[in-house]
Amino acid sequence: MSEKKVVAVIVEGPSDENALGGIMKEFFSSEEVQFAVVYGDITSDFHTSTDNVVSRINDLIDSVREKYGYRWDDFIQIIHIADMDGAFTKDCIVKAEVDAVQYYEDRMETSDVEKTRRRNERKSEVLFKLRKTSKVHEIRYRIYYNSCNLEHVLYGELKDFSDEEKELMSDDFAEKYEGNVDGFINFISDKTIAVTGTYNDTWKYIEKDKNSLQRHTNMHLIFKE
Repeated sequence: MSEKKVVAVIVEGPSDENALGGIMKEFFSSEEVQFAVVYGDITSDFHTSTDNVVSRINDLIDSVREKYGYRWDDFIQIIHIADMDGAFTKDCIVKAEVDAVQYYEDRMETSDVEKTRRRNERKSEVLFKLRKTSKVHEIRYRIYYNSCNLEHVLYGELKDFSDEEKELMSDDFAEKYEGNVDGFINFISDKTIAVTGTYNDTWKYIEKDKNSLQRHTNMHLIFKE
């Protein structure tokens, strides 16, 4: 049994953990913070559905539990941080000669419009299910978003970065806010990117129009709730 209670943080990739790990551990200094890195996007995975997504989240946390020898009652909350990737947009998917989906604040470009449309439909349904989920294995659960993605919010850049570029950027970001969690909270709470209102209000906002392509986040709520 852990002497401290555990905060589990689910992120999509190692650069996400690198950028946010120090900040989370400083803020939740009276708890243990453990990251579960998906190495992908569980919300848009072809194998994820509204029927199985909660059990997949449960499995992620179970892997953390087993790795560190925790009991289920050691966990006090699960923080899930996800990219929106324009999931809630419907009328701005444009056909183009591109190798992968390209994101802009007013459109998405893709070589396969129908495939991208289906992905958006599935991802948006999964996200809706998760934002309505309050507990996983009786542990408090909340999902927070970055739009269009983490790099867009943290660095103000909307492009297809390589893993190496993401690693370098996350190193710089982590160094910038090392020992300065208040500075990060001020940054992530700035009205230019932070969506105001309650948890549910912020989700209703991102689900509208082209907001899931534009630079928005509700991560500030992690530090206020």
